[in-house]
Amino acid sequence: MAFAGAGAIVHATGATAAEVAAARAYGTPVSYSVLDVRDMTAVEGYSSQFTSVAALVNCAGVNLRAAEFTVQGFETVVDINLTGSMRSASAFRGALSNGGAIVNIASMFAFFGAAHAPAYAASKGAVVQLTKSLAIAYAGDGIRVNALAPGWIETAMTAAPRADPARNAELMKRTPMGRWGTPGDLTGPALFLCSPLAGFITGAILPVDGGYLIA
Repeated sequence: MAFAGAGAIVHATGATAAEVAAARAYGTPVSYSVLDVRDMTAVEGYSSQFTSVAALVNCAGVNLRAAEFTVQGFETVVDINLTGSMRSASAFRGALSNGGAIVNIASMFAFFGAAHAPAYAASKGAVVQLTKSLAIAYAGDGIRVNALAPGWIETAMTAAPRADPARNAELMKRTPMGRWGTPGDLTGPALFLCSPLAGFITGAILPVDGGYLIA
């Protein structure tokens, strides 16, 4: 919504028809499609319709918690969170050439271990290194690659800790700004990294966490 509000022509994808339908219910001027980032053929087919792209935001991600302690669950999370980002970056590289920007979504768990979600933390740590590596590799094509590292944001993924009074209080006590972040708190940083204002920034990992990492 923020990119559309800034005048961009926005195309967004969801993993399932249900996700796309839920997004369309907001009524924003965005073109939605179903796309499974685990399917390279599908990703390449989707990207082939674009000849020039200003920005790519890789935000497909899952957290399976207990299921991540199984090999299948671990592989699923890494395939979506990490390899999915690489598939998209690779498929859109040509269209992004000469001034495009990629923003990957990492996490504060790229810096911490996560006893409850080992695959999530591992994949997000790898997204940070992927971001730095592609920033170097794609610089010759005129493509900047950066990442956001969100902290505790009000999403469906954080419903459980928000609903637990003790855990909620623990997290807010450590967060200097004293509140949960919102999805809207991520849009400004994402727009900045995709804009000419960040024209000399690449390979950066920008925490958006209310100060949680430094507390």
